[in-house]
Amino acid sequence: MRRTLPLIAVSIVSLAIPANGARVTVPPAEALVGPISSAQVPDTADVAEGMRLYLQKGDCQACHGWAADGRKMDSQMPDGSNLRETRLDRARLITTIKCGRPGTGMPAFDKLAYTDGRCYGMKQTDLKSPMPDPPATFQQREIELLVDFLLQKVVGKGPMDRAKCIEFWGSEVDACAEFRK
Repeated sequence: MRRTLPLIAVSIVSLAIPANGARVTVPPAEALVGPISSAQVPDTADVAEGMRLYLQKGDCQACHGWAADGRKMDSQMPDGSNLRETRLDRARLITTIKCGRPGTGMPAFDKLAYTDGRCYGMKQTDLKSPMPDPPATFQQREIELLVDFLLQKVVGKGPMDRAKCIEFWGSEVDACAEFRK
């Protein structure tokens, strides 16, 4: 069950520089993800589903690490940013997952991202190089669940330590052994 809390929505307009070097004004976040009228506090089942999407379906851990601290799982994968220190808010996290980041290793998890201008007003022909393929694509609801997980367990939580590791996984697991008691 979700609770809705009031939120003062602020439209963030940023500039994106596509791979071809042209400046493109990115529309406000609500134009990309719908109206922002409230913040929602996800229940534990939603957070658990978001964690599953992060670890399994999206395989986000391959680039961002299991703890989302940028310590990736595979030396072949591109370096992912440390999501524990990101300054992205909910709307910008949604946009980044949905649209990826042109010119980087971050794929677009929306399968239609660059077909109709929904992402940064760009189409496939506007990209200097193709976007990397994601392990899977997400529906809008899945993107929101993934962001719920990130905001509850990762973003702004600081470096991973033993207590955070146990809280992250819900119990003490082998991954927590690397942190001192």
